[in-house]
Amino acid sequence: MKRYPIRMIAGILLLVSILILPFLYPVQAWINMPTSLTLIEGQEETFASFGGEVVEQDNAIEVTAQDGEQSISAGGVGQHEMVYELAGFPIKKVNVDVVKDLKVYPGGQSIGVKLNTLGVLVVGHHLVETGEGRVSPGENAGIEVGDIITKINGTKVEKMSDIGPYVKQAGENGKPLQLEVRREEETFETELMPIQQSGEAQYKLGLYIRDSAAGIGTMTFYEPKSKKYGALGHVISDMDTKEPIVVQDGEIMRSMVTSIEKGRGGNPGEKLARFAEDKKVIGNIKRNSPFGIFGELTDPIQNGILDEPMSIALSHQVKEGPAQILTVVDDDKVELFDIEIISTIPQKFPATKGMVIKVTDPRLLEKTGGIVQGMSGSPIVQDGKLVGAVTHVFVNDPKSGYGVHIEWMLDEAGIDLYGNDLNQAS
Repeated sequence: MKRYPIRMIAGILLLVSILILPFLYPVQAWINMPTSLTLIEGQEETFASFGGEVVEQDNAIEVTAQDGEQSISAGGVGQHEMVYELAGFPIKKVNVDVVKDLKVYPGGQSIGVKLNTLGVLVVGHHLVETGEGRVSPGENAGIEVGDIITKINGTKVEKMSDIGPYVKQAGENGKPLQLEVRREEETFETELMPIQQSGEAQYKLGLYIRDSAAGIGTMTFYEPKSKKYGALGHVISDMDTKEPIVVQDGEIMRSMVTSIEKGRGGNPGEKLARFAEDKKVIGNIKRNSPFGIFGELTDPIQNGILDEPMSIALSHQVKEGPAQILTVVDDDKVELFDIEIISTIPQKFPATKGMVIKVTDPRLLEKTGGIVQGMSGSPIVQDGKLVGAVTHVFVNDPKSGYGVHIEWMLDEAGIDLYGNDLNQAS
């Protein structure tokens, strides 16, 4: 009879211990310690200490503990591993990736962008009047808006002027054109017979086509050893098809901001700019991706305000709080403006929306109303490090928008953070 209450009390105590165990500081610290960690060479990361002893697998990793915290640093670029033990038993393994302390020049300059498509881009259909009715030969051939015509009769076409001779020859000979067409990631072949417009001598395809696109944006960074750069922070899409432009090549040049259409709720506003008068090409465009445009510069660039190479911050190192952006709102003068990082996600995989930012600088709010079109790519700086770039504005709140983490733009540019040859082709 006496043993029953003792058992019951022991059971209750055991249950209470189990329930409160997850809330104990050492257990919380153990849970919050990541199983994979990325460090920048020579920099430290601080975590709560849970009392385990580190068994180092190599000498590249250094761990110091003091006042309930542990600091982890690594001196060797590459992949490492460390194991925590408690009372001689392994309790946690952490994979440590160490990347080089890469330094890049921050941008902020307004740039003009000219893209040449891979072939000619179909941006619409039009009906040809034949006297017997109206028809679009291109539509009948199964060609859709957004398709890219890459070859005619087996020969590559690159610009609109390449098309005319083929159309004329096909019309006069009465033989249909053999087209190779790219649609998204697939390529197919089709026949298209041009027809003559009623009352005209010319033959028509029944298609609206374009071979290039132009606009403005903002430079994000420049890596001096490889001459690689990144800009814009988002993909360039065709204004008619709304589809990403498949780039064959392109070029960038300096541009000058002439005026600002101020952003308001429902209207994000816009930078109005023109290409610099000398129209000097300062770099090429090799890639148009969800993270921006990328290529190589022919001349070094300076923004006149932060002209020293700057370390980067990885996504998990970015924190909520004050930051700044570099951008142009008048002529070609780059300026620093205050913003706040409202939220940031420590991403393990590339994604275009890693931060939510808000413009707090009274000067910029007075001039632009917040984030405007053409500001995309403006570098975000926090604690003396380049952390990302402005990408999109919230249409209903122009003061706020998204930012992309800089490590994903560097990856898209072909810049290897693990110290491989930066001069190799991307």
